[in-house]
Amino acid sequence: MEEPLRIGVLAVQGNFREHAAMLRRLGADVVEVRKPEQLEGLDGLVVPGGESTAITRLMRLYGLDEALRRFQRPVFGTCAGMILLDRDHLGLMDIRVRRNAFGRQVASFEADLDVGHGDEPLRGVFIRAPWVEEAGPDVEVLAAVDGHPVLAREGSILVAAFHPELTDDTRVHELFLNTVRTAAQPPVRASGRGEGVRGNREVPRRTREAARGA
Repeated sequence: MEEPLRIGVLAVQGNFREHAAMLRRLGADVVEVRKPEQLEGLDGLVVPGGESTAITRLMRLYGLDEALRRFQRPVFGTCAGMILLDRDHLGLMDIRVRRNAFGRQVASFEADLDVGHGDEPLRGVFIRAPWVEEAGPDVEVLAAVDGHPVLAREGSILVAAFHPELTDDTRVHELFLNTVRTAAQPPVRASGRGEGVRGNREVPRRTREAARGA
């Protein structure tokens, strides 16, 4: 029987409980991470949304910032977590993120995101949401709103400007877990393109066209 993936959720502030619940629903063994030593033995890590300034301060206080820079496993950042992974913060992904890009709390909204290939739209919950302002050449945009990237990945790093943990749609978390599984396998010669978001199935990778908010 296959061992469950051991996934950490950074639990110093923010929506870590909601991420943990969804990951457990998908069969993962979840560890709430508050100390650097709790990163040991993890297959992947989720950095949740919350207050990016507060999370940054607490990470520095507990020594988690440098520990995350050394972390070699897949990472998934949502909302504030996306900000923390960018060039100006932890530097784990070749992007620059604009904070509160869609507006403040009163401008929070939901939007249907086109994930391609005629699949059912992915409902995104945007709360004081950022967007990707700049992206390096190896960053793949998976979904956008009004031309602004809101779901992207580079190698084993996945980011979302919205809160997939606040809906019943598990596709983004499934995509991350599939990334974790792939990273755990020995490297093989590539025979095709990568994976996108498509329910419980995989689809060929391509840069997604911008999806306008519903």
